[in-house]
Amino acid sequence: MGISQITKQNIKDYIRMDYDDDDSDLDIIMLAVKAYIKGYTGLTDEDMNTKDDLSIVYMVLCNELYSQRQYTVDNNKVNVVVKTILDMHSVNLL
Repeated sequence: MGISQITKQNIKDYIRMDYDDDDSDLDIIMLAVKAYIKGYTGLTDEDMNTKDDLSIVYMVLCNELYSQRQYTVDNNKVNVVVKTILDMHSVNLL
């Protein structure tokens, strides 16, 4: 499943958003995560949709931004799986 096939309902289910409140913040989160993945990897929208493993990265990062809605850092650790998958698909390495 490519990122373009992931619906808002898929994300709501994944992050366990079980209420029908205004979810406009979820639209912002989904756009931000997609932009982050594109910026990190250098992939185009079309390229991202051919990498099925980026779907889990997309959902995990949406969950992180949804559940951690504050600007504080408790530790400097990065999710190893997310970083590994993003690194595998990076084409903009310097």
